[in-house]
Amino acid sequence: MGCQNHVCQKLEAVDGVSAAHVDLASGKAELKLQRSVSLKELQDALGGPAGPYRIHLNAESVAKKASEPPPTDDLELAAFWYCPMQCEGERTYKAAGACPVCGMDLVAAATPDQTAADRGKGQAHRLLLRKFWIALGFTLPIFLIAMSGMLPENPLYRLMDESNWNWVQFFLSLPVVFYACWMFFKRAYQSLLTRNLNMFTLIGIGSGVAWAFSLAALVFPGFFPDQFKSAGGTVHVYFEAATVILTLVLLGQVMEARAYEKTQDALRSLLQLAPTHALRVEAGIEYEVALQELKTGDLLRVRPGDRIPVDGVITEGYSSIDESMLTGEPIPVDKAVGDAVRSGTLNTSGSFVMKAEKVGAETLLSRIIDMVQQASRSRAPIQNLADRISRYFVPAVVGISAITFLLWAIWGPEPVYVYALVNSIAVLIIACPCALGLATPMSVMVGVGKGAQQGVLIKNAEALEKMHRVDTLIIDKTGTLTEGKPTVEEIGSFGDGFSSHKVLGYVASLNRHSEHPLAQAIRDYAKQQGADLHALHDFHAVSGMGVEGVLEGRRIALGNESMMAQAHASLGKAMRDKTQPLQQAGKTVSYLAVEGKVVGYVVITDRIKESSAEAIRKLRQQGLEIYMLTGDNERTAKAVADQLNISWFSAGMLPEDKLREVERLQSEGRSVAVAGDGINDTPALAKSEVGIAMGTGSDTAMESAQITLVDGDLRGLLKTRQLSVAVMRNIRQNLFFALVYNTLGVPVAAGALYPIFGILLSPMIAALAMSFSSVSVIANALRLRNAPL
Repeated sequence: MGCQNHVCQKLEAVDGVSAAHVDLASGKAELKLQRSVSLKELQDALGGPAGPYRIHLNAESVAKKASEPPPTDDLELAAFWYCPMQCEGERTYKAAGACPVCGMDLVAAATPDQTAADRGKGQAHRLLLRKFWIALGFTLPIFLIAMSGMLPENPLYRLMDESNWNWVQFFLSLPVVFYACWMFFKRAYQSLLTRNLNMFTLIGIGSGVAWAFSLAALVFPGFFPDQFKSAGGTVHVYFEAATVILTLVLLGQVMEARAYEKTQDALRSLLQLAPTHALRVEAGIEYEVALQELKTGDLLRVRPGDRIPVDGVITEGYSSIDESMLTGEPIPVDKAVGDAVRSGTLNTSGSFVMKAEKVGAETLLSRIIDMVQQASRSRAPIQNLADRISRYFVPAVVGISAITFLLWAIWGPEPVYVYALVNSIAVLIIACPCALGLATPMSVMVGVGKGAQQGVLIKNAEALEKMHRVDTLIIDKTGTLTEGKPTVEEIGSFGDGFSSHKVLGYVASLNRHSEHPLAQAIRDYAKQQGADLHALHDFHAVSGMGVEGVLEGRRIALGNESMMAQAHASLGKAMRDKTQPLQQAGKTVSYLAVEGKVVGYVVITDRIKESSAEAIRKLRQQGLEIYMLTGDNERTAKAVADQLNISWFSAGMLPEDKLREVERLQSEGRSVAVAGDGINDTPALAKSEVGIAMGTGSDTAMESAQITLVDGDLRGLLKTRQLSVAVMRNIRQNLFFALVYNTLGVPVAAGALYPIFGILLSPMIAALAMSFSSVSVIANALRLRNAPL
């Protein structure tokens, strides 16, 4: 015990550790933290790595802030909570509870801490489900007692008279009203205080009036007229109506909570991709460390079957990486030394060592999770319509309920006040605007998750809504239509004892010391082809022309026609005829001269992505006008435009030129989307209605854009547009169902069909219909998960 106390004291001496519990027998310690504390700080407090105790982060460990209150009957605290209806936009809350505007249960956001994410999953559903079973357990006997009054020679009355059975109903209703469903009354009261009338205002007033009326009938039966009394002389009570209504509303909340869990599945699947540990390599020895301990520059071992822990580059070995979580493409991608790898992707075969370049919140996976979180909480402009309707809808319903009571009290059949009370309560219950409020955010949440699974990251709901209205697409060339990096397409020889392989060896040797991007492309290609490299002397770069040097005692030169002229090497007609078509196609041709004689050439190009032609063709079929704006030269721009059948293009465009073009098209009334990948595209991306960044491009472009295509594939644009159309159609369906339901339901509940058909709507049936109307909206939104993209 003394040792344990000693360790506790040492740990609690660390700044930020407010309490510690240590069990040396099991080797576990639980800490309460007021700030983020590194394992190194804790280890140092115990005497450093050479001390008697070693600190390791257990995968099941969960750190909580000491300032957080202990868990109560409500949810355990997670990272933060938000309103599923986005009543106050993207506002988040530090504790579980109800939205102060609409009264809906706040939803716990998924957290990058996988243990916390697993722990938080389903808690709202489990809590509500427990309360529902309690409510049902007490409501069912109340309902049976009340319905037994319809039986001839009621057998229950042989045990006790009707008045005593009413008292039994009262006592059975107490757990339902004051425990399982008390939250509805608290929310109703809060809505009245803040004047944010919502669905719980109607539920609280409707069920509360029914229960309070019944209690008054029990305690003060003499105050009620005879028309309120049964043949036995007791006043009719409505404990069964109140408890059944509350239990059915609670059932709806349970089903909604379960549905919210499903909308978070896409995000949780992303969270599950992040490993909790990594193998760090130090001096040839591998150590397992927590992901939080990694820093830029660390060397990490990734074994077959492991998920890549952070973003980085392979320094040793090779493998095939399953990147389907980023791109949606199931075929693994071969990776070798120098290739980039991303966190969360799966190493399917070989073992390799990688260098960490981005860790923590900087990794692509963390940024994806953050973007999906933010987009799920953002508001679509179309939601303003539902908000405006709801703002006036609840007061109008309260007014209709009051009018219903008066009309039935004046012209209704006997007992008029009983009919007036029951029908006014039915109006309040069936008109709850929950389905109306859910219509937009449910579709947005599911749609954003669907996009993330397909490699389309949507920053906010507004972009998702606007995308289906876009009629003009401005698209960058380099890195968007093309791969964005120069590659060697062809090595040619003009004979005279020089084969293509020998030309490649000379060209690669000459570029060994050049820092030009084209030189890097040549070196990469030579490495792939296994070219023979030679010692180079007297290297010299000639700006704007090429490079020269001495190789194997012979002076060689590589570059454009001006470089050849400087090297006194003439290009014959046959040579020009062979290379001119390549230059007209926008490709860069460099000639190799040895001792004043042209012996070969190298063709370098920025290849057009294989998917670009298909994407451009299908986008045009959907009615989009496509403009290509590039900073490249006219000849290259025209070659790419011709190959992709793009009619409108401009070359030599600076960032401000692209911005002016966006403004010009917008002034003509066009809805403009811009797709680009570089810093030079940032102004145009920010100005457009919808900015679309390539995930393979610059961070600045992704920050300025509203949508990011993770793998830089333009076919993601097609997915985005199809998703936008599907989500907006789904939202309109939800709004239609909710509005038609309330429009038809309120008159029926008020008794509009009674004079003609003798039909009345029981408050209990109204509660059941209200709950399932919300569930129907949710079910319709969840269909988006299976929408084809």
